[in-house]
Amino acid sequence: MTDAFDAATMDAAAIDAAWEERILPTLCEYTRIPCLSPAYDPDWSERGAITGAAELLLAWVRDQDAALQAEIVTLPGRTPVLLVDNGGSGDPIVVYGHMDKQPPLGEWRSGLGPYEPVREGDVLYGRGTADDGYSVFAAVTGLLAAGGGHGRVLILIEASEESGSPDLAAHLENLKDRIGTPRLVICLDSGGLSYDRLWLTTSLRGVLVADVRVDVLTEGIHSGQGGGVVPSSFRILRRMLSNIEDEATGRIVLPELLGAGIPASHRANIEALAEEFPESAAPVVEGLHLLTPDPVDRLVARTWGAALEVTGADGLPKPRDGGNVLRPSTTLKLSLRLPPDVDAQAASDALISAIRTDEGAHVTIDLEAAGQGWIAPPLDPATAATLSAVSRERFGRDFASVGEGGSIPFLPDLQKGFPGTPFVATGVLGPHSNAHGPNEALHIPMAKAVTQAVAALLGSAG
Repeated sequence: MTDAFDAATMDAAAIDAAWEERILPTLCEYTRIPCLSPAYDPDWSERGAITGAAELLLAWVRDQDAALQAEIVTLPGRTPVLLVDNGGSGDPIVVYGHMDKQPPLGEWRSGLGPYEPVREGDVLYGRGTADDGYSVFAAVTGLLAAGGGHGRVLILIEASEESGSPDLAAHLENLKDRIGTPRLVICLDSGGLSYDRLWLTTSLRGVLVADVRVDVLTEGIHSGQGGGVVPSSFRILRRMLSNIEDEATGRIVLPELLGAGIPASHRANIEALAEEFPESAAPVVEGLHLLTPDPVDRLVARTWGAALEVTGADGLPKPRDGGNVLRPSTTLKLSLRLPPDVDAQAASDALISAIRTDEGAHVTIDLEAAGQGWIAPPLDPATAATLSAVSRERFGRDFASVGEGGSIPFLPDLQKGFPGTPFVATGVLGPHSNAHGPNEALHIPMAKAVTQAVAALLGSAG
């Protein structure tokens, strides 16, 4: 890295104009495409939504600058990757994002819907706007604002991230000769605690996702006949969950899922942030008691703690449809967040061992994803100075760092292959952005600032 690039030369006004005139209209078109990740749309290939999103983004990239080498890379049975190459020489800077989406989930507020973009002031609502449809626009616009970047730049936009990136490793292997050894990786799929500064991500939790099904009958029977005789599939599953989580406290009890504890430097950063952000941003119901009243403990739990959530169920009819029937089976989708330092494979093995019963019920486990957590390498001074310059110009204050509770499989995968590569993980996700939830929203000023950060990082790279 050379000395920090002067953020002012990136022309913030031009970046802002590009967002208003060239980006937002196409981002709205992208929002209308239900390009669900393959875990939520097994027929994605036949349905064509992911392909449609890739083609829309490809056309937009080519419209920005014909000199950019842009293509959709396909592999048999895999979701596509959009690859943009500036044609430079040497080992590249890689800028990462993804185009696949989570399902709509829940009721959106009046006037909003997952696939109809709605702008209200500085906010654009719609599924995929913030997670992670903006990324290709920010990456390409940042590249052009930097005059094409110094040296070679590759922009890689995948389409299976929301499923745990099962197709990414195959694409990285296919593209390894073109990628070479990255000299910097910029990941645009993260965020922070506010919209008043740039945020850098210092760690990510890992994730395990599994469907667990318990069968006790070949068909449902009258509860008056079977109740008290045939064991309930729901009760068996409930007991299995107690092998994983203490239901009284929400604490994970499997030692393989707990990690070694938060490093002192990360805890010190969290303690400082907790003074500024003492309240939880979660939209809780009135009177709800959080798992911990302490703001430091909450931030530690969010970034370095293990947690279990049941995110889906099958075999359970809606209450109005439920009769006096002993149901034959129950299926629960489990989502486990893992501390950044936990080995995902060891955690998977422990989870499978904990899902057991001695009652003779048939148990089926489908492990959908096992994503490794990630701890960022130390940030070099020149990169920190570049991010500081942009954050001060945009917001009048320095950037901040925080761990994120989510997962980005791309980062540990790439870090494993290139352990010496520096990383910058940043993004637009912040309060009320509701990634994965109803009313997902992109904070447009933050998207403009992140775009300028990309431009400055590419322009300062030596």
